[in-house]
Amino acid sequence: MTLHETLMEMGDRAVAAERQLATLGTRRKNLILEAMAEALEANRDRIKEANSRDMAAGRAAALTDAMLDRLLLTDKRIDSMINGVRALIGLKDPVGQKISRWIRPNGLVIQKIRVPIGVIGIIYESRPNVTVDAAALCFKASNAVILRGGKEALESNLALADILQSGGLRKGLPPHSIQFIATTDHEAVRELVQLEGRVDLVIPRGGEALIRAVTEQARVPVIKHYKGICHAYVDESADPAKALDIIENGKCSRPGVCNALEKVLIHQKIAPEFLPRLIERLAGRRVELRGDEAARVLAPELAPAQPADWDQEYLDLTLTVGLVPSLDAAIAHINRHGSHHSDTILAESKKAQDVFLAQVDSACVYANASTRFTDGGEFGMGAEIGISTDKLHARGPMALEELTTYKYIIQGNGQIRP
Repeated sequence: MTLHETLMEMGDRAVAAERQLATLGTRRKNLILEAMAEALEANRDRIKEANSRDMAAGRAAALTDAMLDRLLLTDKRIDSMINGVRALIGLKDPVGQKISRWIRPNGLVIQKIRVPIGVIGIIYESRPNVTVDAAALCFKASNAVILRGGKEALESNLALADILQSGGLRKGLPPHSIQFIATTDHEAVRELVQLEGRVDLVIPRGGEALIRAVTEQARVPVIKHYKGICHAYVDESADPAKALDIIENGKCSRPGVCNALEKVLIHQKIAPEFLPRLIERLAGRRVELRGDEAARVLAPELAPAQPADWDQEYLDLTLTVGLVPSLDAAIAHINRHGSHHSDTILAESKKAQDVFLAQVDSACVYANASTRFTDGGEFGMGAEIGISTDKLHARGPMALEELTTYKYIIQGNGQIRP
């Protein structure tokens, strides 16, 4: 069977599963989710063994420390995946929710209700926890899912997808509700995103090259989960101690994730005092600091920032620092160089906060908090598919509601249009 034929068959199976999923009630879906969580727990050793093979291959391929961190599945991270699946049980099922209802003068009763999207393709790179998050979320919203992970996590992803599907089957999960594309052939991505009539939506999560390839090749709708060029702007009214804590957390807690801080802009009035403190704070965390010309006048030890640095997502312990003359300049810089993901202002001035929050064109905009909070779990949504940087259909953390669409149900009593 050719790759094209394989993907067509997977699409057909997903459509069949989608129709069965639409008949499952919330209680049944929650029983299946619990079975999935139990299967993950029971197969913990299998998961770690598969992940160890991926880690060994990653080291042999000289992956960066940040990439290896994204790939690694520790007991704590497996616990987090299990807890994430169980957390979905307690979340309200969006399917069938009544969004609005009204009665027309002619007596027609019109309701707008949430329904599943249908079949969703998820394309992602090295984080194997996405397999569990994506499969469980799509299922809770009654969607079938076709997963295509990165080659770095192939062994982990295959094990996780099989464990979820087989565990769910014991409690009534329709066959082929969760499918994983086992090949590492890049052509599989093109085939998946061109499955018109079978796949209703594709969600790519990864680097710029992946997002561009999917967007250019797709024949089905795409919601992009683009890179996270996240900024912190340190206003002249900032509390220095608070700002330092937030910057350190944003950069150092997990540098390899999309909500990690990548750029810091400092108001030039406070830079002579604040920049040396920032350098001192991050020196012990092995952060490589790069500065623009103005920053290097104050701190010549900074590596010079190149123009490309402002548009780069490092996903590593690297941070670019620049000075700005005003709040307006900071906002203009962020809107030009950011990825519309997550940005924060560190300021005690309520006026400065309000201007920043209103004018920065990003999915998540913060005042005096770390960009690391951009996460479905931290927002109280439960697990997430990812962080959408698009504006249409979904923006920001993409959780259960964002995995549904809506339809209108119109009830009449013989009405005809004049």
